Amino acid sequence: MADPSSYRPRPGEIPDSPGVYRFRDEHRRVIYVGKAKSLRQRLANYFQDLANLHPRTRTMVTTAASVEWTVVSTEVEALQLEYSWIKEYDPRFNVKYRDDKSYPYLAVTMNEEFPRVQVMRGHKKKGVRYFGPYAHAWAIRDTVDLLLRVFPVRTCSTGVFKNAARTGRPCLLGYIDKCSAPCVGRVGPDDHRELAEEFCDFMAGRTGTYLRRLEKQMMEAAEEMEYERAARLRDDIEALNKAMEKNAVVLADATDADLVAVAEDELEAAVQIFHVRGGRVRGQRGWVTDKVEEITTGALVEHALQQLYGEETGDAVPKEVLVPALPEPVEPVQEWLTGRRGSNVSLRIPQRGDKKALMETVQRNAQQALALHKTKRASDLTTRSRALEEIAEALDLDSAPLRIECYDISHLQGDDVVASMVVFEDGLQRKSEYRRFQIKGFAGQDDVRSMHEVITRRFKRYLAEKERTGEWADGSEDALGDGDGALSDTDAAASTLKDDDGRPRKFAYPPQLVVVDGGQPQVAAARRALDELGIDDIAVCGLAKRLEEVWLPGDDDPVVLPRTSEGLYLLQRVRDEAHRFAITYQRTKRAKRFRAGPLDEVPGLGDTRKQALIKHFGSVKKLRSATIEQIQEVPGIGRKTAETVAAALAQAAPAAPAVNTATGEIIEDEEPDMTAGASREPVTAGLPDERRGQET
Repeated sequence: MADPSSYRPRPGEIPDSPGVYRFRDEHRRVIYVGKAKSLRQRLANYFQDLANLHPRTRTMVTTAASVEWTVVSTEVEALQLEYSWIKEYDPRFNVKYRDDKSYPYLAVTMNEEFPRVQVMRGHKKKGVRYFGPYAHAWAIRDTVDLLLRVFPVRTCSTGVFKNAARTGRPCLLGYIDKCSAPCVGRVGPDDHRELAEEFCDFMAGRTGTYLRRLEKQMMEAAEEMEYERAARLRDDIEALNKAMEKNAVVLADATDADLVAVAEDELEAAVQIFHVRGGRVRGQRGWVTDKVEEITTGALVEHALQQLYGEETGDAVPKEVLVPALPEPVEPVQEWLTGRRGSNVSLRIPQRGDKKALMETVQRNAQQALALHKTKRASDLTTRSRALEEIAEALDLDSAPLRIECYDISHLQGDDVVASMVVFEDGLQRKSEYRRFQIKGFAGQDDVRSMHEVITRRFKRYLAEKERTGEWADGSEDALGDGDGALSDTDAAASTLKDDDGRPRKFAYPPQLVVVDGGQPQVAAARRALDELGIDDIAVCGLAKRLEEVWLPGDDDPVVLPRTSEGLYLLQRVRDEAHRFAITYQRTKRAKRFRAGPLDEVPGLGDTRKQALIKHFGSVKKLRSATIEQIQEVPGIGRKTAETVAAALAQAAPAAPAVNTATGEIIEDEEPDMTAGASREPVTAGLPDERRGQET
C-alpha cells in the first residue's frame, strides 16, 4: 500500500487548465483515468487526508504509485481523450459498464449486390442498415417472418445462395413466396434492392405509405372480383399490423430519441436505454457497473453516453437524448454528441407529458435490472471471495491470491510439444492475458523439463520488464527475455506497444500464485525455475488430476481440500482452462503439420504461388510428373523456382493413398491436395485412438 504523499506533485507543478490525468500503479499500469476542467483543483482532492476520502477513492490512491496529466485546450477535447484512454488502458478503478451479452440487431446488408436481412451482433459494418438493438434474437426473427410476406427479401447465407444459383433451385422460402429468389433470377438486382429499401423504410417507421397502398390494391382486387389476390393482400396487411403491434407507439410525434435511466446504490449502478425511432420503441439494452469511486448520477450518465455513442456517428446518434440527470458541466457533453451526429443534439431531462411517462418506465426497468443483478452478483462475489480465502488458508499464503497463473503442457506422443498460461484475476478469467508457448529447449517428451523451461521463460520476461521500467535495479544480462512465448492471437498487437505507456505488456505483471497441472515433479520444476531466477515472493502449487490433490514444493504429502471446497473448485476451473487452452493450441499445430505437403519444403515458395501451381495442374501428382518448362508456364514461376519445385517433388516420397472411410476403397487416381487441406483421410484414419496417440 503506497502513501499518496510519496508521489504527490510539488506545489505549482499542476497546471490550472483543462486536461486528463492518469494514476499508475507500481508496475506502471494505468489504474484510473479522469478529466477535469481544472487539473490543479481536481488532483488536489486526491491528496487530502485519507480519512476524508471515499473508501474506493482511498483504495485507488493507495494502490497508485504515480500520477501524470495531459493538458488540452477545451473540455470537449478532455472528454474525447478520457474516452479514448479508458478504451485503450481498461483501468481497473474506472466506471466500466458490464453488459452480459452482445445485443442483436436486425441488419440489412445494403453493401451486397443482393441485400440480405439477418440477425447481427458485434461491431457495426459500413454499408449495413441496422435496426434495434433487440433484447432477444427470436423477437427479430418473428418480426422478419411477418414482414417477408410483403417484402420477400433474401435471408439466406452466401453458401446457400451460391448453391441455389448453381443448381437452379431456390430454397424453401422461395417456394412458399417468402423470398423473391434472386438466386435463380426471378428478380433482378435492381428490383431486389428496391424491395430491401422498402423493407428498411418500413422498419424505420414509415409504415403508413405501405399500408395505404396495400389497402388500395386490396379494394381494387375485390372490385375486379380477384378474390384470391384480395385475400392475399388482406393477409399481408394483417402481417404488417402484427409486426407494428410488436413496437407500439409510445410517442405520438414520431420522435427519434434515446432515453437513459440510472438506478444506483452505494456499491453499484444499473443503466437502461430505450431506443425510440419514429415514436416506437425499437430496442432496449442495459449495463451494470461497480461504483469504484464516489460518483454522482450525472457522472454515471456521462460515462453511459460515452460507452453508448463513443463508436457511433451520423443517425446512430439521435436528435434527442433524455436523461435523469445532466452531467456537470453539460455543454462539453452536448457539444461532443453534436460532433458525433454531425447536427444538433438535445440533451435534457424530460419534465412532463409522454416523454416523462416513458422515462419512468425506463427507470423501473433499471431498478429491476439492478435488483436482479444484485441477486446474482451477491452469490457470485461471496463465492469467489470465499474460494480465494480458502486457497490462501490451505496454502498458508499471507493474503488472498488475487492473480493466479496456471501452466499446462500438451503434446502428441512427444511431437508438437506446447504449453499454455492462463490468468485468473479476482477469481475471473482474464483472457487478454493468456499466453501460449512452443517448447524449444529440447526435443521429445519430458513434462518436467518442459515446465521448467516455460516457467523460466515467463519469469525472465517479467524480470526484464522490471529492469526496463526501473523497478528492478539489480538485474543481470540473463534477465533479458529470449523474445519467444507470446503467441496468443488476441494479443499479437500488444507485443509492439511501448513500455511506458501503461498498456498491457507481455508478462509484465507478477502473480501471487503459480499453479501447475501435475504433481510433485512438476511443482519441483516450477519452484526450481523461480529459485534460479531469484524470485522468492511467488507461491507455487500443483493440482494432480488423479485424486485432485494439491502439492506444495518440498512437501512429501499433498494438501487435501474438501470436495465441497470452493477453493478446490476454483483451482479445478483454473487447471481445466489451462488444459483446454493448451490442447487447442496443440491441435492447431498438429493440424497444420498434417496438412503439410511436399510444396511446403520448397524454400521461398509462398501460399499464393503454391495455390497457383495446384490450380494450374490440378493436383500434386500431376505437378510431380510435369517438366520444368511446363512448371514455368504458371504465372509467377521462373526458371530457378521451377527447378527447385521439380527437385523437391522428385526427392519427396509420394503421399499415402487416400481411402474412402465408408467403403474401405483406396482412391488411387488422384493424390490428395495437401496444400488446400484436402478432406480425404490417410489409411490410418480409421485406427482406434490408442493407435493414433493420446493428447497430454
